[in-house]
Amino acid sequence: MQKQADGNNMDVTGYNRKAWDAVADKGDELYHAITPQQIEDARQGKWRIRITPTKAIPRQWIEPLAGKRVLCLAGGGGQQAPILAALGAEVTVLDLSEKQLQRDRDISASEGLDIKTVQSDMAAMDAFDDGEFDFVLNPCSVIFCDAVKPIWREVFRVLAPGGRFATGFINPLWYVFDAAKMSKGKLKVRHKIPYSDLQLSDKKRERLIGPDRPLEFGHSLADLIGGQLEAGFQIIGFYEDRWGDEDKLSALIDVFIATLALKPA
Repeated sequence: MQKQADGNNMDVTGYNRKAWDAVADKGDELYHAITPQQIEDARQGKWRIRITPTKAIPRQWIEPLAGKRVLCLAGGGGQQAPILAALGAEVTVLDLSEKQLQRDRDISASEGLDIKTVQSDMAAMDAFDDGEFDFVLNPCSVIFCDAVKPIWREVFRVLAPGGRFATGFINPLWYVFDAAKMSKGKLKVRHKIPYSDLQLSDKKRERLIGPDRPLEFGHSLADLIGGQLEAGFQIIGFYEDRWGDEDKLSALIDVFIATLALKPA
């Protein structure tokens, strides 16, 4: 992935790595690891995995998993990978944050799960061979990357023929509005798409997201969906979701999208 964006000298990957480490340290409520009871439930066939805020991924997108080679892409934090492993998959987690990966290692050790971890940028999957995985699960995370097409190409490469790829992302419509006003329930059109936090002045970016939050990027649907097709995928599943709180825009339209893609055999 590019280290710079929009002519800015900021190291996006390095900045976001530190930011995600900070999120892990703070124990952000959106990123709590799952409980031992949830893992036991998964072993009994009762499970729920989300790649967008509220809706569970359809079971038929995932099952059966026993013996399948699964990559949890940018999925560190102990949320999805432990359930996948409890369902019998051979799970590898790739994440930018070493501290998020430590959560998965801790759960793996305490619950007797076999989860491998790799610390890397999403677009740099050099640690994996062509066709190494049967399934790739990507919780909503490409918003933290300045380019998505390189990610789609790498996912396509590491998937075996006939493999599936499930990903969640934010509808770029979300980034059209002024974030400060939207947090107060007011919708004010402010930005163009594609969007980048790097378009903001340093002062405004500090005020809106603070010093410890990852940089975000609102990509076009042409890149988010069309880019998957361009990489060679077939889109075979789709649903929408929204924030689970009183978000103003979510009250009017679903602001998250999830797709299931197939690498043709």
